[in-house]
Amino acid sequence: MMKFLFMMIFMIPLSFLKKSFWLNQYLYFMMFFMFMINYSFNYTMLNVSYFFSCDLLSYVMILLSFWICSLMIMASSKLYNQKFHFNLFIFMLIMLLISLFCTFSSMNLFIFYLFFEMSLIPTLILIIGWGYQPERIQAGVYLLFYTMFASLPMMICIFYYYNIYGSLDFFFFNKSVNLLMFYICMNMVFFIKMPMYFVHLWLPKAHVEAPVSGSMILAGVMLKLGGYGLMRLMPIFIDIGMKINYIFIMISLVGGFIVSLICLRQTDIKALIAYSSVAHMGLVLSGIMTLNYWGLCGALVMMLAHGLCSSGLFCLANISYERLMSRSLYLNKGLINLMPSMSLWWFLLSSSNMAAPPSLNLLGEIMLINSLISWSWICMLMLSLISFFSAVYSLYLYSYSQHGKMYSGMYSFSMGYFREYLLLFLHWFPLNLLILKGDMFTLWL
Repeated sequence: MMKFLFMMIFMIPLSFLKKSFWLNQYLYFMMFFMFMINYSFNYTMLNVSYFFSCDLLSYVMILLSFWICSLMIMASSKLYNQKFHFNLFIFMLIMLLISLFCTFSSMNLFIFYLFFEMSLIPTLILIIGWGYQPERIQAGVYLLFYTMFASLPMMICIFYYYNIYGSLDFFFFNKSVNLLMFYICMNMVFFIKMPMYFVHLWLPKAHVEAPVSGSMILAGVMLKLGGYGLMRLMPIFIDIGMKINYIFIMISLVGGFIVSLICLRQTDIKALIAYSSVAHMGLVLSGIMTLNYWGLCGALVMMLAHGLCSSGLFCLANISYERLMSRSLYLNKGLINLMPSMSLWWFLLSSSNMAAPPSLNLLGEIMLINSLISWSWICMLMLSLISFFSAVYSLYLYSYSQHGKMYSGMYSFSMGYFREYLLLFLHWFPLNLLILKGDMFTLWL
């Protein structure tokens, strides 16, 4: 594990080379494949070094981080001509990747907390530094203060737990704490990061104002930090979780339904995709809160699937934005007449977003539905509504943007570049290939 960390640190000087676009791209992909080969698919902690190690849960999340960060460089080629901006951007990307790698591979709760909070800073700089509108400052403040509001109580709880049990290693998390205040303070930061309905307002704001790379890393990896943290900490909340988890399941399922309705009245493509993320992560949160095997495995699958699918949709939204200089659905109409080959990718990623076969979203949704219905049959009502409306807003996004009368103010347009098609293919291909190895995701408990 340490050699990957050192490799990322040694990449920092490369970010200041004059022509480092493809070099950085190749290095990120090379690290991804090196890390992939380095692992045997086992449920035990492997590659143990100091306070870093890896099991299947952290392995999948680290792979996703490498993959999304590689694709972020490919999506941000417009920055390449601005030398200083591009070098600073690559530097921020490496710092973000180091913090994510350390977050997902740490075996100690305090080290996890440290890097969890550190990953916020490069994301904030990405949004404020390369965002599109002046409102990006407000979006950055939303992101920062929503997360920081809950992080101090969590730190106090970490010290409290250490004071009682004398260890913060995940390996020793088998002693249950039966205090409601401890449960709320420890988990609230993860609920905000997911984000759970009621504390989700920072997400659409941050997505809409962020550059394409910021949206990709937010949707692809940052939301998964909440789910990952909950999965790691649930063993110490078994007793109290059995009593009060139903509250958060109710909030997530009803909130997922309400957010699905909100999606149907969005006119901004990015806002629609961002709100759909809240609905999907509500399902993930519900699955984790059931505390059963199906739920945890389904949450892992759904997090990976959502990371690839949502990131791909943000790339598509950016491709349209670069042509029309607008994300409004009123202007992005009739695109099938102008870019028919790009419409295929709109269709493929929209269908994955609604959990159509053979996407990984389908596997995750089936596992989560199994988990929630075995927990309580009453969940069937909300689950059926969420599943139905996820298809409705995905079709709405596809049909509204691809069909209809073209905007008359469009005077210049071009077909897609090879880079853009490769970028979309690298989102869609693993998303639909991994379902062939679906049994792999059930080995980590």
